Amino acid sequence: MAISLKQPSEIQKMRAANKIVARTLDYIQGVIKPGISLLDIDKICEDMIRSQGAKPAFKGLYGFPNAACISVNEVVIHGIPSEYKLKEGDIVSVDIGSNLDGYFGDSARTFGVGKISSEDEALIACAKDALYFSIDFIEAGMHFKQVCHELEKFITARGYVPLRGFCGHGIGKRPHEEPEVPNYLEGTNPKAGPKIKNGMTFCIEPMICQKDGTPIIGADKWAVTSKDGLRTSHYEHCIAIVNNRAEILSLAD
Repeated sequence: MAISLKQPSEIQKMRAANKIVARTLDYIQGVIKPGISLLDIDKICEDMIRSQGAKPAFKGLYGFPNAACISVNEVVIHGIPSEYKLKEGDIVSVDIGSNLDGYFGDSARTFGVGKISSEDEALIACAKDALYFSIDFIEAGMHFKQVCHELEKFITARGYVPLRGFCGHGIGKRPHEEPEVPNYLEGTNPKAGPKIKNGMTFCIEPMICQKDGTPIIGADKWAVTSKDGLRTSHYEHCIAIVNNRAEILSLAD
């Protein structure tokens, strides 16, 4: 399937959907404290998305039961919210999406709960820094695989490894579109495959593991951990290619 090119009016609609996601994550940052349950966080996310006139994009998507993917400690992505109450020293990824007037927004951040270890601070920083590094690096005319290759080099230079088998993705009138954007190079040639063009919209989402990025799917068929069983981190922004550069859509203002 071809990678769709969005008109400026469509990018504006996507920006509106993504602002809702960003505002919600900004608010969530202030409520992530010891004692709050994952279900409480999920309800806040859903209520905030709906209060801004959108629908939670993930609820019911492929059968996912909740509005937010909330992944704690060793879970990288796709954690189902539960009664678990966050504890001092936990790290938690909150990944949410919105559907506003038929256009989608998507973003994720990993938060520390109370005081966290310096090791976990570095783990979270790798995901966030890799994300912003790639956004600064991207320009029209380069191959998507070049972005994937640079992401992998950035992550491994920090002493970590990317989660395998999962990736960033195109987005627009559907929550997941072409292309797939892994955090590592598939194959051997970074100058192969489709090129980035103005009007493309996609999500970059570094998913960071410590030693072995082989994914393990949980008994619930959703939660993904890495084979090494160690803590992980995840960050995501939705971007559009405008005037040959990457513009972040998933910012509140």
